[in-house]
Amino acid sequence: MPLAFKRSWNDEDLARYRDSVIRFIEVELQPQDEAARQQGHVGHAIWRRAGELGFLCPDIPEAYGGGGGDFRHGAVFYEEMARRALTGMSTSVHAIVSRYFLNHGTEAQKQRFLPRLARGEIVGAIAMTEPGAGSDLQGVRTRAERRGEHYRINGSKTFITNGTLAGVVLVVCKTDPVQGARGTSILIVETADQPGYRIGRRLDKMGLKAQDTSELFFDDVQVPVENLLGGQEGQGFYQLMGDLPYERLIIGVSAIACLEGAFDATLAYTRERKAFGKPISEFQNTQFKLAECATQITVGRAFIDRCVEQLVAGTLDAATAAMAKLWASETQGRVLDELLQLWGGYGYMNETMITRMYADARVQRIYGGTSEIMKEVISRAL
Repeated sequence: MPLAFKRSWNDEDLARYRDSVIRFIEVELQPQDEAARQQGHVGHAIWRRAGELGFLCPDIPEAYGGGGGDFRHGAVFYEEMARRALTGMSTSVHAIVSRYFLNHGTEAQKQRFLPRLARGEIVGAIAMTEPGAGSDLQGVRTRAERRGEHYRINGSKTFITNGTLAGVVLVVCKTDPVQGARGTSILIVETADQPGYRIGRRLDKMGLKAQDTSELFFDDVQVPVENLLGGQEGQGFYQLMGDLPYERLIIGVSAIACLEGAFDATLAYTRERKAFGKPISEFQNTQFKLAECATQITVGRAFIDRCVEQLVAGTLDAATAAMAKLWASETQGRVLDELLQLWGGYGYMNETMITRMYADARVQRIYGGTSEIMKEVISRAL
């Protein structure tokens, strides 16, 4: 039977919410996935539609235009997307951007940007990574110099999720290069008709073909001082570190849900596919492989659900979030490899969901902090 879990953090309201999310995904988003993979993005209309239905910023207070829920509501959307290998609409990055505004923005910044993000009127992106600085955020070279009542931003960013469609970008930059981490700030750049702001090439990735990932260039981009996130220079590194458990648990949640969807699809396939006169599900090797995979997924579900409960309760620490990201993403890679093998040649065809999942999953061990960085975070807490 397919893997089915009654999540420990679920309730009747969330169950109804999940039904609405599934309808939106299957009726409005999934049919467009092939076109999105061809063009490299999902377009703005689907973002506005998701905002209209209340699926964006569900854990932002209603006073700022959000849904007034908590992390679980976002998790429902991440799960149902991941189960279907739908990666084009990065609501996770959009949610992270909204959390930066909520947790670190001034009141004026919250009032100005959060309702627009919740409506899907603008798509959010965060520009951290540079060609020469990935996990080492202290190595950021993008510079913002204050000149009177404005900052001028110069530099470049790469691997920016939502980069093509973004209407607002949180740019990590140095406002005081001699201060190291303490000289790092985050500036808010509104992209529409912004002189000096340029979107580079659409990056040709191994997976995540429907997701717009871009290079961004800032050539004397001028923003007013009120676009300094939080209103105080030198807080960027602290702001970045404060929301990492939230971001890393999103990756863990998506990893386990992806495996559940992959397992269900593989189980159905092995019962239909015949070899030597009988379904391949009747071979002991297939049965043992499925048993091993089901066990890994079940164990992972229990741990990730506990982390969700801790995040909602405000008790999820950085080390445990790193464990969730590390274990789930590494397990996702291993288990998907085992499941894909059971598809034979079809497991190598992009038309097959398991193949797209396999390609999409590889980056889970890289973004949000590499597996090696997760080990470093965990080891420091021991």
